[in-house]
Amino acid sequence: MGRDEEAPAPPERPGLLAELSQFGRASKQLLGAQWELLLAEFGLARSAVWWLLVAGLAATVAGVGLGLSMLALVGVALAKWWGSWLWALFALAVMQLLFLLGAILVFRRCLHWLTLPRSRGHWATLVRDALHPAPGSGVHSSAPDEAGTAEEAERP
Repeated sequence: MGRDEEAPAPPERPGLLAELSQFGRASKQLLGAQWELLLAEFGLARSAVWWLLVAGLAATVAGVGLGLSMLALVGVALAKWWGSWLWALFALAVMQLLFLLGAILVFRRCLHWLTLPRSRGHWATLVRDALHPAPGSGVHSSAPDEAGTAEEAERP
């Protein structure tokens, strides 16, 4: 090698316009990929909701089937023990009636608890906090801000 040969020149840097164009193409490609990913996630979410509903229905059917099978086994056992299907079915009907009355009493007690003053206040606070999140929480309500009520003015 002699001195007459030139060393390879470093590659020229593209101009500002070329860099901005390349940045724009890369940003467009990135946003396009993100959009495709978002659409795929929405598709998966829709599919997941569908499968959750199907699984819930299957669990309900299986639970009812199991309950009926257990009820039939108890009926057969009672019929064998008492020697009469009539008495066994009557006993099962009484058991179901007692279970129904117990469920109604629990339901009524829960409704009573919800009507107590402290429970009403707690529910009102939960609803108010859900509708008007605390400032600085990062959650923005779509409802327009209201002037505020006397209860909100008293609240610390």
